[in-house]
Amino acid sequence: ITQYDIKKVLAYSTVSQLGYMFLALGTGAFSAAIFHVMTHAFFKACLFLGSGSVIHALHHEQDIRKMGGLFKKMPITGLTFLISTLAIAGFPGLSGFFSKDEILYLTYTHGSFVLWGMAVLTAGLTAFYMMRLFVCTFLGKTRYYHPEKIHESSFVMTLPLVVLAVLASVSGYLGLPHMWGHSWI
Repeated sequence: ITQYDIKKVLAYSTVSQLGYMFLALGTGAFSAAIFHVMTHAFFKACLFLGSGSVIHALHHEQDIRKMGGLFKKMPITGLTFLISTLAIAGFPGLSGFFSKDEILYLTYTHGSFVLWGMAVLTAGLTAFYMMRLFVCTFLGKTRYYHPEKIHESSFVMTLPLVVLAVLASVSGYLGLPHMWGHSWI
């Protein structure tokens, strides 16, 4: 939650998401763990490629304190990054919501209330540091020392971002939770 390197924030968030996957495995929710691996693959790939697009546009700058205001100059990268940020944060209707909710539900019904509480706290922390990353990078005033050089990435870089953002949005519907009448378990 205090890291300023855009790639390190994403790398540390992967460790957090692996924790969710292992929590699911530890409570016997094997299909939920695999489901989260799948949804995580889409939103995390989009986030890493989006950070690469940002780093490319800022001539290898990785410090989010030197970014800001990039949404205006990089709308495709910004929108896909926002969708994936909301997905990893567990925003309702996006893929991360469904896979995390499945893990939380199965952990709770397994009777692991302390682990469930820790997982809920972790979900809140994930939402906080990912929104911090998005806000520092894409919103506010531009803090980059050459704002005139900032540009959206080419189609070759933005097309995969769009495809991954769409998958990060809809892949959660492949494994709807128990309460909606469908489960992988």
